[in-house]
Amino acid sequence: MNASPTWFKAVSVLALLWNLLGCLAFAADLRLTPDDLAKLPEAQQALYAARPAWALAATATAVLGGALGCLGLLFGKRWAQALLWLSLLGIVAQDIGLFLLVDGARLAGPAAVVMQSIVLLVGIGLVALARRAAAKGWLA
Repeated sequence: MNASPTWFKAVSVLALLWNLLGCLAFAADLRLTPDDLAKLPEAQQALYAARPAWALAATATAVLGGALGCLGLLFGKRWAQALLWLSLLGIVAQDIGLFLLVDGARLAGPAAVVMQSIVLLVGIGLVALARRAAAKGWLA
């Protein structure tokens, strides 16, 4: 295994923090009570009511796979690649559930579209980073 450059470790730490924020957001989402949901705007209530259970599982896959994959990058582990691919698949499945099946763009608004676009781009970037790291011998 070749030593990874400092920038790779810095990016891996930032990516881990990003994914940990995703884990926190997911945990907060899971903790919403019916009373909490009743306080949300009507459009967001409709979004939660229409969300399929598999989309929630996809979100869990995305954030947990991303966080564990970034830990793998930090520790120079080749399995990080597989977890980041799994995370990306979770992001895509989540977006299908949110935007194609539930009409989340209308219900959640343009900010949700922008945020999910950023999430997707980061996911793609992390897969590309892991592939590059494996090709350079930074992962064993």
